[in-house]
Amino acid sequence: MKLEDILKNITYQTILNELNCQINNVVTDTRKIKQNDLYIGIIGENFDGNDFYKEAFERGAKVAILSKNDFPSSLIDYLKQNDKCIIVVEDTIKCLGELASYKRSLFQKPVVAVTGSAGKTSTKDMVYSVLNEKYNAYKTIGNQNNHIGLPLTILAMDPQKDILVVEMGMNHLGEISYLTNIAKPDVAIITNVGTAHIGNLGSRENILKAKLEILEGLKENGTLVLNLDNDLLNEWYQNNQAKYNIKTFSIKNKAQFQAQDITEKENESIFTCQDITYHVPIGGEHFIYNALVAITVGSIFNLTHDEIQKGIENFELSRNRMHLIENKGITIIDDCYNSNFDSLSYSIKYLGSLRGRKIAVLGTMLELGEFSEKLHSDIGSLIVEEDIDILITVGEYTNLINKKAIELGFASQNSYHFSNNTDAINLINKLKQKDDKILIKASMRLNFKEIVEQINN
Repeated sequence: MKLEDILKNITYQTILNELNCQINNVVTDTRKIKQNDLYIGIIGENFDGNDFYKEAFERGAKVAILSKNDFPSSLIDYLKQNDKCIIVVEDTIKCLGELASYKRSLFQKPVVAVTGSAGKTSTKDMVYSVLNEKYNAYKTIGNQNNHIGLPLTILAMDPQKDILVVEMGMNHLGEISYLTNIAKPDVAIITNVGTAHIGNLGSRENILKAKLEILEGLKENGTLVLNLDNDLLNEWYQNNQAKYNIKTFSIKNKAQFQAQDITEKENESIFTCQDITYHVPIGGEHFIYNALVAITVGSIFNLTHDEIQKGIENFELSRNRMHLIENKGITIIDDCYNSNFDSLSYSIKYLGSLRGRKIAVLGTMLELGEFSEKLHSDIGSLIVEEDIDILITVGEYTNLINKKAIELGFASQNSYHFSNNTDAINLINKLKQKDDKILIKASMRLNFKEIVEQINN
């Protein structure tokens, strides 16, 4: 991008030492800067990126966009001597979005956007894997799905790519609206509407409203992909199907792309869809849903059945998501990246389908607000339904999982609750034995990754 074109597409206050130059990349981390990059200083919880512009210049940045204006008097001389430029804006995060919108306007190829209460990242990964069989695709790395991560994804993309797959997350109303109006998707996917962030939004109906904001940026004649097994999405579809170009998928309800003849195994699932047999290389019903989305999107972009199947078989999970670790005959299911009622339910159902002694190690589901007690208690019911053998919980509200499970007949001598990870680690290391299947699941802030590491030895 040329700096003169960037200036036409952002809102700025002042330019110090304006240059006529070409920008290679937009970077917010000085450690990743290369020659002729543009550095943008973001204010985080524990740092102020505005303070690192000199370091950015020393590492090769040509331009810095900052929201500070109290520079030393010697700065102009420094900029001129070193052929550098500073652009002062009111809000660097807003500017980041403007930069991404500008780059998106230059990218005339399709964008696929994924949102939902659970399964966004694994769905995005599988859709990417399928599309990459035919096209030179690019995707959101990890779960960079917010007001910073999505713009950075777009800005980092090589314009020679054929298709972009992005993930959109939210905690509040209005956030997906912001993201979709940057990304301008050609295909919008809503995986489900559950209870994630219900503490912020107040109801599942408001969560549905937030997810449907993705339609605001959907291109004219774009396609919406919906899960008809989700009650709220199904109801919305019945009332709105004539207004949009919609493709539907399901397992239980009739849909255009419906999984049938399902065989679930520990490490794979097999099913048919439109009379074609598909193999998913990881167990769990939720990955059948992911595959159905990928099949749907593959059909939109005219992939062959063989290309779609190969993409599903080549699918690789992002880190810490249903990662199976085999060690001395014990299987650890590392799913400790995030936890909400929907994703935790899927994981427990998967654990319940396995052979061997089944141990659930569960941490607090965050951002549930007034629903925290009920939803944690409801997980206790699922523990009993899925015949889990040992229940270990850590953190606030999780004792309600144990309480409900015991009320429904779970053996109290196999129920443990702790306030810290260390005690849980010590117990697991004492209890674990050959053929155990151990699910580790919690919201990221509980740092359950240390449990995975400490029991995997």
